[in-house]
Amino acid sequence: MTRFLIEVSHEANIVACARAVEVFLKSGSHFLTHADWGCRDGEHKAWIVVEVDSKDVARGILPPAFRSQAKIVQLNAFSMKEIDDILRQHNP
Repeated sequence: MTRFLIEVSHEANIVACARAVEVFLKSGSHFLTHADWGCRDGEHKAWIVVEVDSKDVARGILPPAFRSQAKIVQLNAFSMKEIDDILRQHNP
């Protein structure tokens, strides 16, 4: 399985925030009910990290109204060996 970061934006007003959160909470989806929100800091987005097979599966977790605007990023980690190899190859 691959890890993905799902980022969902919404309008920057209190009613839009409340409606977006309500949709997520009422969905009953474990992923959506545990989303992290940036609204109280002026960043009107929700973030969810999931482990699924593909970006399409990650997008499918979202309620239909949020799917088209969501940004989905495949996450990865690096080891020092990988970075050393990359730098060695590109830094003669």
